[in-house]
Amino acid sequence: MSSPNPTQRPPTVPAFVLAELRRLIAVGEFVPGQPLRQEDLAERLGVSRVPVREALNTLETEGHVVHEPHRGYRVTELSLADLLEVYRLRQLLEAEAVRATIARGGEHVLTALRATAVEVERANAAGDMLAMNEANRRFHFVLVTSSGLPRLERILRALWDSTEAYRRLYYEQAGNRALVEHEHAAIVDAFAAGDTELVIGLLDEHRGHATTALGALLA
Repeated sequence: MSSPNPTQRPPTVPAFVLAELRRLIAVGEFVPGQPLRQEDLAERLGVSRVPVREALNTLETEGHVVHEPHRGYRVTELSLADLLEVYRLRQLLEAEAVRATIARGGEHVLTALRATAVEVERANAAGDMLAMNEANRRFHFVLVTSSGLPRLERILRALWDSTEAYRRLYYEQAGNRALVEHEHAAIVDAFAAGDTELVIGLLDEHRGHATTALGALLA
């Protein structure tokens, strides 16, 4: 398989390699438990092994891959316990982000929420699950980036990165995708009303539906 058009690459080779490996894991081309040989990845991406090794080290810190002595790297296998821990941490941190965002105010936040909700719907209608996943992430991070809490945002981005493979599984079900659209609409309405605790409660339900569905799939 050929590598993406170089004109579309991030500005540096290490950034390109890291972004591409993240993408391949997110879309399921590299499946949980699959070994990742540095020389094979370097050949596939048309780079040396150095940026591949750097990218794998970064992906290990993010939870996308694991390294085993004498065996090398492999894609992290899905674990319901891991998922529940990450979502519990998200619940606590995203609630703080929502409180800070609503306290700061700004019509631009509501406008951005509505726009990204539409992006999610359009991607779903087009059957583009990768685009839907990316738009869904932008929707949620409108509430985070507007909080004025950059350290909290960095932690949340790392938590989201560690569960990309789970969201891919969740979006495979049409009913789950429809539920996401419905829940986003309710979150937008609650935000427009300025009801902080309702937004937080709806986000909790949103995550709860996802973990319940994924628990059944992983079982």
